[in-house]
Amino acid sequence: MAHPKSRISKQRKRKRRTHKKTAIPQIAICKTTGEPHLYHRAYWVEGNMYYKGQVVIKADDFEDEA
Repeated sequence: MAHPKSRISKQRKRKRRTHKKTAIPQIAICKTTGEPHLYHRAYWVEGNMYYKGQVVIKADDFEDEA
C-alpha cells in the first residue's frame, strides 16, 4: 500500500481541489417541443412542464391546484 513521503496539510489539499474548470452547461433540444433545455432538468413550455419529452404537469392541473 502506498504511503505519502510527507503529510499534506488540509489547507494545501483544499487549495488544490478548488481549481476546477468551469464546464459549459450542455444544452439539448427537445424532440417533442423543439425547445432548448439543460440535460436532466425539467422545463416549462406554454404552461406545461416537460421532462424527457413527456408532459409531467399539464397547464390545466397546475391552475386547479393554485
